[in-house]
Amino acid sequence: MQHRMRRRQTIADVSARSRREEEQSALVGTIAAGLAHEIRNPLSSLDIHVQLLEEDLAQLAPQLREKTGSRFEIIRGELHRLENIVKHFLRLAGPSALEIEPVEIARIIGHVCGLLRPEADARDIEITMHVGENLLPIAADPGQLTQALINLVVNSIQAVERDGNIKVSASRDQEAEILLVEVRDNGPGIPREKLATIFEPFFTTKPEGTGLGLWVAQEITMPHSGCLRASNAAEGGAVFELRLPLRPKERPDG
Repeated sequence: MQHRMRRRQTIADVSARSRREEEQSALVGTIAAGLAHEIRNPLSSLDIHVQLLEEDLAQLAPQLREKTGSRFEIIRGELHRLENIVKHFLRLAGPSALEIEPVEIARIIGHVCGLLRPEADARDIEITMHVGENLLPIAADPGQLTQALINLVVNSIQAVERDGNIKVSASRDQEAEILLVEVRDNGPGIPREKLATIFEPFFTTKPEGTGLGLWVAQEITMPHSGCLRASNAAEGGAVFELRLPLRPKERPDG
């Protein structure tokens, strides 16, 4: 009798879990559609006005055009990245597709650190990068990988809040054929009871967080045949490990 009751309870638990997963999947689709509508309109407007501003500045002195040229390049690059973020959220509602190419992880880390350093400097947070020697390119989607790393560093900036440091490093485990990208901060760390749920959507312990950054980073990592781990450093602070295969995997179907 007890065995039957336990079996019924197990079936009920599985059914409830399945319903939750279906509801979560529907929620993701709703979020994706909403983001596409709410973000794409202002993005289009920004793109048009950036082009018009460039035309206006073309009349200025050559020295000033030279100075603003690199800044416009950053703006255009970030607008393009935002458009790709919208596309990625839309893909989350369906099968994930990767645009695989050889990627130099040092360039990705350098770009991310440079992009987020002004925000970190404003909070008196130092961002440093340490990349191992002779790291060969890996097969990955550079846009998605950049977004995953941005999310991890932004998460650390928000956790540290002020007066701290963040270290972004990359090394290889030749024996395990793994590229290890690590984001380490000296913030308050992750409460032990939260470690199991930190990658769930909408979970956040920070007032300025949305609860989507770490989840998106994990959603990007998995199609790359990688994994994302969170832990606390012995000396304090949080450590996020992004593990990616050194050897190319079979390309997932889009």
